[in-house]
Amino acid sequence: MHKLAPLFDQLNTIILGKPEVTKLAVVCVLARGHLLLEDIPGVGKTTLSHALAALLGMPYKRVQFTSDLLPTDIIGVTIFDTQSKKFHFKKGPLFTSILLADEINRATPKTQSALLQAMEEQNVSVEGKQLPLSNPFFVIATQNPLEQSGTFPLPESQLDRFLMRLSLGYPSEQFERRLLLGDNVKTEIKPLFEASEVAAMVESVNEVHASEAVVHYLQTLLAHTRSSGLFVNGLSPRAGLQWLQAAKALAYVEGRDTVLPDDIKSLATVTAAHRLHCNDGSDSIDALRQIVDNVEVL
Repeated sequence: MHKLAPLFDQLNTIILGKPEVTKLAVVCVLARGHLLLEDIPGVGKTTLSHALAALLGMPYKRVQFTSDLLPTDIIGVTIFDTQSKKFHFKKGPLFTSILLADEINRATPKTQSALLQAMEEQNVSVEGKQLPLSNPFFVIATQNPLEQSGTFPLPESQLDRFLMRLSLGYPSEQFERRLLLGDNVKTEIKPLFEASEVAAMVESVNEVHASEAVVHYLQTLLAHTRSSGLFVNGLSPRAGLQWLQAAKALAYVEGRDTVLPDDIKSLATVTAAHRLHCNDGSDSIDALRQIVDNVEVL
């Protein structure tokens, strides 16, 4: 049995009827990627992010993003100690292994941008000094639909930092009834792993092999997003690297040591659609599926 089986068992008793979403969430973390959960309020986004962080046994902190949240509320602030007559930096919630950024798009763009350096470089600049963050460091963010009041669109540069964008959606009638009956009530979530074990699994993902044929297939998909004329801009090399890393993580989760073309294909919409904007304003998911369907696997 795969060492991750107990993790999926627990997640799927907390988030009922969404095994594919919970699987992809774990894949995202093992690929050393940041995760964006986008959906309407009340479908379990925060519950999933909290459960994932707790079960992985890694230090985590939760920040409720609001319109008056300041960058210093996340990064920290320098204060003057009257006794020592020196300035000291008081670390903010960003200094943890997993940051749960709840309703990230309710904060202003200035505050959202405070996460950019942390998500990309795993360190932050404070008064000219580079302060390292935990290794590994993950952001699991939830986001409400933009049509809801009090939300700000995430800048494209920040969207590009998220490896995956997932949506839970409404539960089926069967699982909603179980929710209403309290079948998923958990009194306490106990960690299944230690931080060192998670770090070891993240490193193991790097050992999964991707053949030249698989890389060529991925590169062809990337090229089509740039040349098809469907999108304002095609996918960046960073998007391609993250897409490939996610495919390696998916193979690892499924107990394989080799990436298959189907891994690349199945992850297309969750790893790439949020980075693309259609020229005609239509849904990027549909346009991306069109490209994936038209590109043959050699």
